[in-house]
Amino acid sequence: MDGTSPAPARVRRWRARAHAGEGATTFELFFDLVYVFAVTQVADLMTHDHGAQGVLHGLILLGMLWWTWCGFTWLGNQVRADAGIGMAGFGLATVGVFVVAMTVPEAWSDADGGLYGPAVLVSAYLFVRVVHLVAYSIAAQGDVGLRRQIAISWLPLIVMGVLLLLGAAMGGELRTILFAVAVLGEWLSIYLTSRSGSWRIHSASHWTERYELFVLIVLGESLVAVGVGAAEHALSGPLLIAAGLGVGFAVCLWWLYFDLVAPATEQRVAELAGSKRVRVALEAYVYGHFPLIAGVVVAAVGVEGALHLAEKPEPVGAFYGLCPTGGVMLHMVGHLIFDRRVLRARNIARISTLLVLTVLSPVIVLFPALAALACVTFVLAALVVFERVHFAGLRQQYRNG
Repeated sequence: MDGTSPAPARVRRWRARAHAGEGATTFELFFDLVYVFAVTQVADLMTHDHGAQGVLHGLILLGMLWWTWCGFTWLGNQVRADAGIGMAGFGLATVGVFVVAMTVPEAWSDADGGLYGPAVLVSAYLFVRVVHLVAYSIAAQGDVGLRRQIAISWLPLIVMGVLLLLGAAMGGELRTILFAVAVLGEWLSIYLTSRSGSWRIHSASHWTERYELFVLIVLGESLVAVGVGAAEHALSGPLLIAAGLGVGFAVCLWWLYFDLVAPATEQRVAELAGSKRVRVALEAYVYGHFPLIAGVVVAAVGVEGALHLAEKPEPVGAFYGLCPTGGVMLHMVGHLIFDRRVLRARNIARISTLLVLTVLSPVIVLFPALAALACVTFVLAALVVFERVHFAGLRQQYRNG
């Protein structure tokens, strides 16, 4: 017995697509567009603050946005996002996330006049979270285990909400600490209560497709960074070279995820069922994908900086030098977690790349911007070439399968 009972007819209609294993609806894709704006806002915040503190602030906000997106991915796997309670929940959340994105620049530095930015941000964020849990509870009618699991999630949300509101009322480092504790505390509590919980993944194909789409969102941010970095300068040889390297950088990141990892993990998740599928979804996707996503955003900040400084011969400096290397290192950590949890594999080439970048990091800050970007892109390209040759047979197997 799994604690389920027949759901009302209207709920069964909402669930039809998720249970059938179809892909994302167009309304979910529309919902994702708000996150395109939100991710751009976070990257701009990191660039504007221009330091370790700004990167930390950006990662906290990105973590909050990621948590809302993951929550609605669970909901979209339970019911159709374009019908009934699913459409109501996604529609309201779209408004809430857009407000969160608008207030990102004022999360730590409220602008003169108007509403108090940090309070608006927290209020909009909590609104999205409450909408999600209410909609999910309605969508879970007939599933006692799932409704119990959703009910358990209210307590961490309440505690986190109090901490976020306190943080909004405070300022400076205390706000950073309270925001970070709130986000990490909820992530830990949900993880501990979910490992043996009663969440459901009805459609493996829908689940994997949704996360692939978010990876595309942040990869798009890396391409936007190339365009933004180049737009403010007259065309020149160094600028065109830097732009080509920036696009090549993004292509390498795309290849590392979509060429082999994505089809292999799709097949693996589809083979799992019940609690095993849920646990992999939780650990490899909800948690394991965050460093993978965050790494691309941080690296994109560095790529944009390299375009700004492409014609300057002086050292790129710590911020724009460490963002590309640190971002790729964080991205690689996400890949290693993901590969290990889903495929039960240790990718020695990617571990070696992580070590190479670790060694390069303190040196690369002394390079001119163009040379620094070329160095990181070359390391990624070398990894891509190696994996393309080394995994040729495995790639063919998945593509023919």
